[in-house]
Amino acid sequence: MQCKHFGSCGSCGLHDMDYESQIIDKRGRVSGLLSPFYSGELSIYDSPQDHYRARSEFRIWHSGDRCDYAMGNLTKDGKIDISECPKVIRAIESRMWRLLDEINNSKVLKTKLFGVEFLATTTDETLITMLYHRKLDDAWSEEAKRLEALLNCSILGRSRKQKVILSSEYVVEVLRIDGRDVTYIEYESGFTQPNPSVNVKMIEWAISQAKCVGYGDLLESYCGLGNFTIPLSRYFKKVLATEVSKRSIYAAKENCLKNSVENISFVRLSSEEMTQALIGVREFTRLKDIELDEYNFSTVLVDPPRAGLDAETIGLISDIEYIIYISCNPETLARDLKSLSLTHKVEEAAMFDQFPHTAHVESGVFLRKM
Repeated sequence: MQCKHFGSCGSCGLHDMDYESQIIDKRGRVSGLLSPFYSGELSIYDSPQDHYRARSEFRIWHSGDRCDYAMGNLTKDGKIDISECPKVIRAIESRMWRLLDEINNSKVLKTKLFGVEFLATTTDETLITMLYHRKLDDAWSEEAKRLEALLNCSILGRSRKQKVILSSEYVVEVLRIDGRDVTYIEYESGFTQPNPSVNVKMIEWAISQAKCVGYGDLLESYCGLGNFTIPLSRYFKKVLATEVSKRSIYAAKENCLKNSVENISFVRLSSEEMTQALIGVREFTRLKDIELDEYNFSTVLVDPPRAGLDAETIGLISDIEYIIYISCNPETLARDLKSLSLTHKVEEAAMFDQFPHTAHVESGVFLRKM
């Protein structure tokens, strides 16, 4: 990727390395962390080098009467104005600069605007959220509706204790996964995987592990909007998937309907609550229609935040024969494997480069009970 802001914009820290060198460096880092638990070949899944990011946020910087997109600088002590951002997917790139021109030509749109967020799909649907330090009125709504027509997108306005939805608060993504189209409703402010290309590779890697199991039910924690759940459900009799976010659970249930999937039960539980329910420590009203004793969990999939898994969850999943662990932090993955390796062996491991030109890296391991 070529960008005039390499070396000054803090968004891409690895500006001084070509992409092949970045992959080699990340592979070495992940392999080193996993080496006490896995001696096999690490599968590498790279990313397009540009136009890969489907979710992006920009500050709006006011200089006199002009607005510009701004990002934090590389030294983390200020900002830079940007005039290009080749990492965003085409659906965002084709709209963001026209949007900025319209903002600069409209006092109603620019007044006390402090940020713009983009959520887009590979099918060109785009949702733009405009963030303000003022109450939004009918004049703003009229201008924003004009923008929706001009940019062929949905626009949403936010200010303190106010959310103005003009047409839609979500986009609909369709990804080709394992030979089938999978539809995802993705809501504004909800978590979505930022790199669609690598996301498909992550899901298909998880599916390849599920195919090795071939029996039983799936337990999933941190399921989000059903990103892994829905395509993996084909390979299990029943699925119990949990997530703490109410919005994500709502989206996951909608996505089940969109994809005509009937063997998944989505429940709003934290990882800790899921553990308490399954070992019988607590009863939850949210589980009143679910017979936990009817599940035969052969496999568990976990995709925790950067902090990794808590000790109770590790204790729970240590009793399940197969574990698919997707990690956004290889350091905490390696920490958790110290405990999991007491009961399980790592059969496969992979690295997913969701965030090119940054030090961030995702990884996955497939474990089998010894």
